[in-house]
Amino acid sequence: MSDSGVDEGAILLMSLGQEEASEVFRLLSPKEAQKLGTAMAALKNVSRERIDSVLTKFSTQAGEQTSIGLDSDEYIRSVLNRALGQEKAKLVLDRILHNGDSAGIESLKWMDAASVAELVKNEHPQIIASILVHLERDHAAAVLNALTERVRADVVMRIATLDGIHPSALHELNETITKVLSGSQQIGTSALGGVRIAAEILNFVGGTSEASILEAVRSVDDGIAQGIMDEMFVFENLMDVDDRGIQAVLKEVQSESLVVALKGAPPDLREKILRNMSSRAAEMLKEDLESRGPVRLSDVEAEQKEILKIVRRLADEGQIVLGGSGDDSFV
Repeated sequence: MSDSGVDEGAILLMSLGQEEASEVFRLLSPKEAQKLGTAMAALKNVSRERIDSVLTKFSTQAGEQTSIGLDSDEYIRSVLNRALGQEKAKLVLDRILHNGDSAGIESLKWMDAASVAELVKNEHPQIIASILVHLERDHAAAVLNALTERVRADVVMRIATLDGIHPSALHELNETITKVLSGSQQIGTSALGGVRIAAEILNFVGGTSEASILEAVRSVDDGIAQGIMDEMFVFENLMDVDDRGIQAVLKEVQSESLVVALKGAPPDLREKILRNMSSRAAEMLKEDLESRGPVRLSDVEAEQKEILKIVRRLADEGQIVLGGSGDDSFV
């Protein structure tokens, strides 16, 4: 979502009643909730013209009065408490209203990858692995990329062999990072980690780093390395998705993103995509692919990863099935 889109969303939510705004927040991811919450907290003296413009765009009627700018902190606090519950809401509120530090692993989800990497870089790889499995996969991959090459492989190895986390495992980190993980006592043992989690994180790491990490893991345990590779889902694996699944994915992919992503795709995958589009859309895509000049590999990989995020989400929602080797399925 662009900055202007976030600002417009913030104005819209501030114009809604608390109950309606709470329902919207329940549908947001942690990152989206923080973005919108931050934008809402920053709203000051919004003009009526601006409000009317936003409400018109969202096909909504503006009321005679608006609460924007009037005790917005209390409004946001009430909305987030209703939507997320007091514990989760506090994690967001502490950061967007007071810029304070929040307790527990949840607080790391609101930090940028570089900051998380700086906090954990001197910690034992087992501690780092225990943290990364709690983060969103792309976030964890960015943190992994910010660590040294030697540490990366060790951490991935430990993620792949991790079968549970107990609060006591985070004790050392609690002592080092003030009280940033002080909420860990409330986190029970969970079935986090494993080969699939390692594979999902590596899917976001990137070509060169991904290869070097896998090679390092293979030097220690060839079986684990192979298991990770078997679980990894790359763009070319879309060939294994049935036509109905491809059609579901195409509904959510922007045409520009698809053009760039397909510049680096094999011919058979291009043909599979084209035959699952309407004849007019397929013809337009062919023209775009032919007219598009050379595209940087990094741009191709970036767009493919964005499409893979959509694929994984649809798979998690049960809308599509991702087939792996043998009888296994992987996401």
